[in-house]
Amino acid sequence: MKTQPLPELITQAQELLTQIRQHPQFLALQIDADVTIGDVTQFLNVLGWEATACVVDTSREGFFQ
Repeated sequence: MKTQPLPELITQAQELLTQIRQHPQFLALQIDADVTIGDVTQFLNVLGWEATACVVDTSREGFFQ
């Protein structure tokens, strides 16, 4: 199974989150949620730092099983 590197996926998610945050339809919503866009942004930042600081060998057979 070939996957994109995690840091690339995190960057894509951050870019999508920025687009969502600026979308007129999103801005018009009145959402009362326990998790905010800021919370998600912070999570992606931390995940990105961890993903670039820690290299995991996913080439081993059976890793994705």
